[in-house]
Amino acid sequence: MTKPKSSWQPSDARFSYSSFVIHSSFVIRASSFLLAWFAVSSTLLAADNLGILGTKPNWDVLENYQRTITHDEFAHLLNDVYCTHGIPNDLIKIDSDSAQIVSSRDSGKVFTLQFAPDENSEARIPRLWRPAKSLPPTKPDKPLGGLRIALDPGHLGGRWAKMEERWFQVGDTKPVTEGDLTLRVSRLLATRLKRLGATVLFVRNSTQPITSKRPRDFVDLAKKILIENGVPRPRDEVLNPMDPAKEGTIRWQSEMLFYRYSEIRRRAVLVNTKLHPDLVLCLHFNAEGWGDPANPTLIDNNHLHLLVNGSYLQDELALDDERFEMIRRLLSRAYDEELPIADTVAASMAKATSLPAYQYPTTLTTTKVGSSGNVYARNLLATRIYRCPVVYCEPYVMNSKDGYARIEAGDYEGTKEINGVERKSIFREYADSVANGLADYYREARK
Repeated sequence: MTKPKSSWQPSDARFSYSSFVIHSSFVIRASSFLLAWFAVSSTLLAADNLGILGTKPNWDVLENYQRTITHDEFAHLLNDVYCTHGIPNDLIKIDSDSAQIVSSRDSGKVFTLQFAPDENSEARIPRLWRPAKSLPPTKPDKPLGGLRIALDPGHLGGRWAKMEERWFQVGDTKPVTEGDLTLRVSRLLATRLKRLGATVLFVRNSTQPITSKRPRDFVDLAKKILIENGVPRPRDEVLNPMDPAKEGTIRWQSEMLFYRYSEIRRRAVLVNTKLHPDLVLCLHFNAEGWGDPANPTLIDNNHLHLLVNGSYLQDELALDDERFEMIRRLLSRAYDEELPIADTVAASMAKATSLPAYQYPTTLTTTKVGSSGNVYARNLLATRIYRCPVVYCEPYVMNSKDGYARIEAGDYEGTKEINGVERKSIFREYADSVANGLADYYREARK
């Protein structure tokens, strides 16, 4: 689910997000403090210039990408995909035969990337994932044969759902918890992908966190963030979930560090060092502001969009680790694979769901890409640090009247009449449309 900025901020602070989607119309959960962290270069980040829970990047890894890309392709990807909000000239400079990228803002050290003279002389791109065109032809009924696909059901659900604020309940009905919904979809989708020949891997297959850390492990860090952002004596009490001042508490901040940043970073370790997939599918449901989770507002709006990595903000590129991760991702050419996959899956989902394309209320953080009208580039933590193509799905507004009714109807075979219309199970419709889109893409690409 995508998130907004919160309405509450400490005095004299400047806030922005780098690690996940924000819709200004959503008021579910967001941390002004945490996301201010990466922007406060004169205080907390002065020593390391790293993102939240980030680690010092090893720029020597990029030596393996020397002469794997031409000047024109590098400039195109930088201008049209990754730096659509402007290239910081003090951090990245492009000459005719090389690019100079600042690897450490503190020391001023620079990494130089040499370009290939032309496409025919490009060196081999070092990567563990395999583009569709590199796979051998396969049987028409097994278009995903030999492909390794990792499913990443968004969030946690279960006993963590209220902490994540991916929870609401209408009266005495069953609560809606996004982490449980995405897990159900992922299991249905796994069955379909296996039938199409894929090897399916789960990034998460339960409501247990992947990270071994818990909120208590981040108490000191939460205090530091609060103090550095204008709260000299942070509180530790539990406030009403509707009270915006909750963001000024140690508990709220430590929970955010746990379930969002630590959890996603540990999932990345699993993806990058153990699973080694050719593609990751991040599965989410969307939402708009529902107010009190115990008395939520149901709305008419229902829509669909998908995300790929890109559209970095200049504040994000000021961080040494995010700048490194962007350059590494650019050089791997993940975008060349994930965009056509996302476009094809989006077309399949739009046809199956009849959902209109979501329109971001601002272009300040996103860039529409592709041809389907449903895909945006955005710098999300998962899409950035998973080292392979990543397609991030955001169909259905959970607190829309139609979406909620279909979620409450549960999973079932065939169709049921919901709001006067015969409908498939929302979970099966989701899984089927993604599987069909992948089959369409790989069947064509592997001819």
